[in-house]
Amino acid sequence: QVQPVESGGGLVQAGGSLRLSCAASGRTFSSYAMGWFRQAPGKGHEFVAAISWSGANTYYVDSVKGRFTISRDNAKNTVYLQMNSLKPEDTAVYFCAADPNLIAVRTSPSYWGQGTQVTVSS
Repeated sequence: QVQPVESGGGLVQAGGSLRLSCAASGRTFSSYAMGWFRQAPGKGHEFVAAISWSGANTYYVDSVKGRFTISRDNAKNTVYLQMNSLKPEDTAVYFCAADPNLIAVRTSPSYWGQGTQVTVSS
């Protein structure tokens, strides 16, 4: 099992940057594909980015390609989401997710964090 815990959210002006971190407990972190989802007010969860167990493969929703970067440090049991050129439409609660399966982590992850708020002002 793995329990993700997010940090790093906050308020930023449009065009600014934030880096989210997700620390995951458990000794088998490197066996899990990791992902980020977000939920804007009144909307459902939206897939944002995912990374494979080794970090060799990454995936992004089209709306964040070229602006967001997902990475991981297996020695620290941590996955990151670097968010640049932020837009007001990026405002949402961001959730870290984990799943042993690389497809499932992008669609229906088994493990979720509690979320961290990101607010981008115009």
